Amino acid sequence: QVQLVESGGGLAQAGGSLRLSCAASGRTFSSYAMGWFRQAPGKEREFVAVISWRGGFTRYTDSVKGRFTISRDNAKNTVNLQMNSLKPEDTAVYTCAAGSYSDVVDCRADYWGQGTQVTVSS
Repeated sequence: QVQLVESGGGLAQAGGSLRLSCAASGRTFSSYAMGWFRQAPGKEREFVAVISWRGGFTRYTDSVKGRFTISRDNAKNTVNLQMNSLKPEDTAVYTCAAGSYSDVVDCRADYWGQGTQVTVSS
């Protein structure tokens, strides 16, 4: 069992930065790939980024490549999403999740957090 709690959301101006963190509890955290997803009002949940269980592999959706960076610290049971050069279209509820690498890329996961709101003003 893995429980996930996100933090770090809030309001940013276009061009600014935010750093999201996801704290995991459970002894098997390091055996899961970790991902970030987002859902804007009226839209479906969207895959944002994934990192493999050892951190050696990452993948991003095209719209955030070069702006967002996913990282993890298995010793601290945390996964982070550094978001730079934010755009108003990045506004959404961001959720972290744990699962297999391929499942996360396909927007599926075994465990989900509650989500944190990110709002980017123009």
